[in-house]
Amino acid sequence: MSECVVIADDLTGGNATGVLLKKMKYKAHTVINLAAIEPSQLAECDCVIYPTNSRGLTSEVAYDKVHEACAALATEGTTLYSHRIDSTLRGNLGSETDAMLDYLGEDYIAICAPCFPATGRIVCGGYMLVDGVPLHKTNIAIDPKTPVKISEVAELFRQQSKYGVVSVRLKELMHGKHYLADIINSNVEQGNRIICFDCISQEDLDLIADACITSKKKIVAVDPGVFTTTLARKLIVPKDQQVDSRILAVVGSVNPNAKVQMENLWLAQRTHRVMVVTKRLLESEAARKHEIERVIKEVLIGCNKRQVTTVVGDGIYPENRIDFRPYMDLLQCSMDEVSCIINDSFAEIAYEVFKKESSFRAMYTSGGDITVSVCDRFNTAGLRLRDEVLPLAAYGKFLGGEFDGVHLITKGGSQGGPDAINLCITYLKEKLYI
Repeated sequence: MSECVVIADDLTGGNATGVLLKKMKYKAHTVINLAAIEPSQLAECDCVIYPTNSRGLTSEVAYDKVHEACAALATEGTTLYSHRIDSTLRGNLGSETDAMLDYLGEDYIAICAPCFPATGRIVCGGYMLVDGVPLHKTNIAIDPKTPVKISEVAELFRQQSKYGVVSVRLKELMHGKHYLADIINSNVEQGNRIICFDCISQEDLDLIADACITSKKKIVAVDPGVFTTTLARKLIVPKDQQVDSRILAVVGSVNPNAKVQMENLWLAQRTHRVMVVTKRLLESEAARKHEIERVIKEVLIGCNKRQVTTVVGDGIYPENRIDFRPYMDLLQCSMDEVSCIINDSFAEIAYEVFKKESSFRAMYTSGGDITVSVCDRFNTAGLRLRDEVLPLAAYGKFLGGEFDGVHLITKGGSQGGPDAINLCITYLKEKLYI
């Protein structure tokens, strides 16, 4: 049977969630008629979506329709249950969530994370904002069928649900998944069954999902689809993807844009950071070898604590940038040859990390020169190009060689907005199901 069951309050919303799941390579079926569906048809898909079309109905009728849907679709083999709600909180949020909790039993709790970053829907301070505007000040407040008069997410649930509802604010997300898992467990012990989270980005949704898994509680995801997809990615991993996976970001660019993008990544995601002292790569062959070995050692010692490791040249900060001319004289070589020494050093670091730690399965590289050096050192014939992540940011896999199939995103150091590297790393996480 399906490992993921999504009960949606309308058809278009259910299909939108199904498409998000399909992008993650899950087989998703939308069931329109429960009476007509065959068990074999459910067995062939990973995720089943059923729209109750109950958004505009009374709370009592909506409750019954969701309860009946759970009775028809829930199985012992289901890993993830989801209540797909409207991205602007219209409809019977509380009664439909109650119906799922009542059917599934007292072991289940509801985690509401109604963030949809791509459409400008975020929750901050307990309030939903749509493109920066409080929900009750948008045209949703005058929706003819299901107007929403307040912006406070937890309060909407309190008005509609018989269960205890609490709100977890953004400041709590600063402390990591174990801290959030303790908050979840503490609130459940206090009798609350619906926990609403602030969330403004995909990174927040990843963190909340990790906290849910760490809490070991049985979860009903309540959201417009992105949180459900995030949980599915972490809980329902295709068998051929069930390995420990890590990402290495290699950035040698000194472009000011690269500095902004790296700092954005470091703020948005928890990473293991190792800085390369670039001048040591040029002082002598012995100094270069020592610096490469130092960086490799630091990466390998700390990588188990984080899924993403960044290896960044210290020239990203202006005060550390070096004048190549003295080194050209010292080494009796051209500026291009000096640059090659640096690029080859970064490539050597990447190669040794992948060789010594098999959990590294993806890489981000900044700059064409470093990417060429990396491909040369990894002895790959080229790249199987698969997608454009962003303009001038290409995703592919190594073609042949010792590390055939390793995922790679490469981007010019000067290209993209402040969140460009962050988006690239998030893309690789989705490809690796982490």
